Formats: sequence, C-alpha cells, structure tokens
Amino acid sequence: MSAHCQLTGAKPGFGNSISHSHRRTSRRFDPNVQRKRYWLAGEGRHVRLTLSARAIKTVDAIGIEAAVARIRARGGKV
Repeated sequence: MSAHCQLTGAKPGFGNSISHSHRRTSRRFDPNVQRKRYWLAGEGRHVRLTLSARAIKTVDAIGIEAAVARIRARGGKV
C-alpha cells in the first residue's frame, strides 16, 4: 500500500536518522494511512478509500459525500 492519503494528499516526508555518534542515514516519515470502507448512499455502493488518520476525522465531520466530492475535485478516482 502506498503511503498516500486520497483526501488530504499527505505523503511521506524524508529526512535523516541521526545516531548517537551523529552519523546521518536516510529515512522516511510515513503518514498514518488506513484503508477504510464507506457506504456512498448517493451512488448506492461502498467505496474503499486510503485515508490518513486526520482525514478519517475530516470525513466524520463533513460526511462521506462531501469528502468524495473533494477527492474528485483534486482529480482523484473513487
């Protein structure tokens, strides 16, 4: 699963791990993405979305219909 949120567009950030001796090695900071299934009443079907934890809270606040409209406005496929 790619670490990419369909609603917010959150994707991995990159940086360095710094050891005690201050040596730097490359690492990535992945967003907390989950696959979640919602009932889309307007279309009479379920949709499975890859969302970050913050985006799941957003869907709870604005509703799945508005969230899907935002995803489609960003050019995403649902």
